[in-house]
Formats: sequence, C-alpha cells, structure tokens
Amino acid sequence: MEKSHGEDKTPECKVILNICPKHCYRMPEGYFIHNALIVNEGKRFSGSVLIQDGRFQEIFAGLPPTDFVLPPGVISVDAHNRYLFPGVIDAHVHFREPGLTHKADINTESRAAVAGGITSYFEMPNTVPNATTLDILEEKFEIARNKSLANFSFFLGATNDNIAEIEKADPARICGLKVFMGASTGNMLVDDVQALEQIFSRSPLIIAVHTEEESIIRHNLENYLGKFGAQIPVSAHPLIRSEEACFTSSGKAVELARKFNARLHLTHVSTARELDLLRNDIPLKDKKITGEVTVHHLWFDDRDYSDLGSRIKWNPAIKTAHDREALLQGVLDDRLDLIATDHAPHLHHEKEHPYTSCPSGGPMIQHALVAMLGFQQLGKISVEKIIEKMCHAPAVRYRIQNRGFIRQGYFADCILVDPDDPWTVSKDNILYKCGWSPMEGVTFKSRVTHTWVNGGLVFNEGKFNENMKGFRLTFDY
Repeated sequence: MEKSHGEDKTPECKVILNICPKHCYRMPEGYFIHNALIVNEGKRFSGSVLIQDGRFQEIFAGLPPTDFVLPPGVISVDAHNRYLFPGVIDAHVHFREPGLTHKADINTESRAAVAGGITSYFEMPNTVPNATTLDILEEKFEIARNKSLANFSFFLGATNDNIAEIEKADPARICGLKVFMGASTGNMLVDDVQALEQIFSRSPLIIAVHTEEESIIRHNLENYLGKFGAQIPVSAHPLIRSEEACFTSSGKAVELARKFNARLHLTHVSTARELDLLRNDIPLKDKKITGEVTVHHLWFDDRDYSDLGSRIKWNPAIKTAHDREALLQGVLDDRLDLIATDHAPHLHHEKEHPYTSCPSGGPMIQHALVAMLGFQQLGKISVEKIIEKMCHAPAVRYRIQNRGFIRQGYFADCILVDPDDPWTVSKDNILYKCGWSPMEGVTFKSRVTHTWVNGGLVFNEGKFNENMKGFRLTFDY
C-alpha cells in the first residue's frame, strides 16, 4: 500500500512505490502524472494531470504553467511517455458471485479487471440466485462494496413474470435490465410475447438483450444429435447457434424497441448480418438502439476451433472470418458502439466436457485492452477509436455520471499503458480464479502498468492495493 510521510516529505515519497521504504502513516493526498501521452476524446497529446480528492483537478497539455507548484502530499509520477488512458468501462461481465464462486468471485475478477486496465464494470444477473428482484440485486451491491477493486453496477434480470419488480427499478442507481431472449439459464429465458411487450413498453431501464432464437437452435441441435450423437464436434457450435438464430432474435428485439420507443442495447453482436439492424448516421447520445461487440468475436473465428476447441465456445458462437472482419468494420464505422468482454469464466475441467454438457463462456477481462491494442499495432484500428469504444461510449450510452473521460471534475479513473513491453500470457500471470485463458501462449506488445480507481492507485506494476474499493456507479436520469 502506498502512503506518504506527512510532514517528513523525503525525496523517496515523490516516487511511486508499492511499499514506502520508511515508516508511513497516511495515504497520499493525490497524484501528479506527468510526461504522459494522453489519449482522450479523439486526441493524443503530451501532458499531465493532477489528481486530488479522487478527481481530475487539472489537465495540462504540454508542460504545466511555470507557476505550478506540486500541492503538499501529492505524489509525482513520471509516465516516461507511456499512454495515459481513461479507465476502461466493461459493460458486460459475469463475475459468478453469489452462488458460483468456485468459478470466480467479485474480488478475484475485479483484480483481473484492474490489472487489465478496466476500472468499472456492469455484471450480469444469471448468478445463483438469479438477480431478478431488487432485494437480491442489493445483496450483490453490498458484496461488491466490500470486495471489488473496480467500480461496479449490476443488471436486474427480466423473467416472464417480474414486470412489477422491473417498474420499481431506479435508473439512477442500476445500470440496466438484462433480457435473455435465448441461451439462458434457470428461469431467465423470456419467451412470452406479452411479457416481452410489457418489458419493452414499461421498463425504466435501458434493455440489454441476449438474442438467439431458441426454436432455431433446438432444431439445429436435434439435427446434429442425429448425425453425431453425444460426439458433436465443437466446430458445429456456430452452425447450431447459427447466423439465422442470431439475426431472427435480434430483429425481433429491434422491432419491439421501435414499436414501443424503448432504449435497446444488443449485446455481443456476432454476425455481419446483424449490422444491418444498426445505424451510424446519428450521434451515439441520440441513438435509441445500439450494439456491442466483444473482444473474442473480434479476435477469433471458426478456424480457431480446431486448435482451441471448447475454450472458445461462447454464446453467441464465434463465427466465420467474414463475420469477424465485418464486426471490426462495424466498430470503425460506428454501427457498433461499444466493445465489451462478456467475461464468463468456467473451470478448465468443465470446458473439457462433451459438447452438449460443456458450458459456454470464457475469461477475457484481463486481456481485452491489450488484445485491442494488438489490433492497433497491426494498423487495423487507431488507439483513439479503441478509447472511444471501450471508455467513452459505455459512459455515454449508459449515461454514467462523471466517468469515462479525462475531464476536470470527473472521477480519476485512469491507467498507464506501456506500448512496448512484450509479455506472453501463461498460467503464471493469469489472474482469473479459473486459472486459464484462451489467450495462453499469445504475446502482447503492450502492458498495463498502473491503474487508478477514484483517484487511488489500486494496481502498480503487478501489485494490488486491496485496501481500496470501487464505488457504486450512478447514472444521469
């Protein structure tokens, strides 16, 4: 844990250290991050920021004014020309707590998040019990308040019969409503037409949907069971959970949103065809219907099943190279608005089960940003566009208060990234509780070195400050 010396402001206290070499007794009053390459709001410039009281107090382009004096108790951090980004906001994660903590929990996965540069997250309701009541949802908020190193919010889950609970939700304190229109667990598949119409016409929350048509999936699965029995190859996954299943269900969701003028967000869009349902001719802040893509749908395609098998079995399925390329183009031309992870860990032995009993999902949150920077280094996307889609856009779409940008007065969620510090993903450096990653063996050129959450340094060159906890996110409604 970093601390400062109070009145004994020796030179050592002006250097970032995980454990101060002297006997310390209080936390620093803030941070002055200088000599940084700041990327924010479509611009890239050399500069510095002053963080105090948990917020950005000053932002300087170039050198600070000649009369600038470092305030007492503020620690100076030389960024050595590394990138300074706003903290990434991941609007789609599964941290498995409560009820499934053998796979993951809020503490372990939030540690992986901040190590990957993610300072805020929205977690999904298909935990145990399912978070389909406000009381259960508040229990999850309380767990996160005590355990999460990153800022947090939680989706309320929809069912066929909880519209009364949905109508009581406060959109200023809850990120959104998750509707599983396919591929759900437990009692969370919403397949009743009347229930869906009530949800789309009466929800006070933005409606985030998982869209895969169950009837099409069941039909395809029956065909493959007839061909292969229990030995269905995982390469059949994108043919069972097909393009048709995705487009049909997404089309229904868009039709409902247009009918009732609802705020709709299509999660983890996985096909080129679904891009036809989205638009890019108006600003994000004015869109009623938006789309999200995940890092794994941009990184992998169906050729990777031969090497990685069920490690890349997600719902919706990873599909063709054509789909993958179209999704990246959708990011570039703004038909796709957000990049998220759908971080969904399972134990390694669970992923080795036969196709029909192997769970879908995998861990991604620690490696998402560096994976996207890998695309940037290949010339496929600019760093400014990455920051737009991973930091700014989630804040704009969900109307998060005072986050997602490096702006004066905003909460100081930010990260330093070294763009030239290669490292290879291995079991020795994976932080997920499940202990594995589909990225194992991949060498990334960039590395997250420091992460500040609400102005506090929670991750510093591989070490964590567990005494600092994230805040509950709030929203402008």
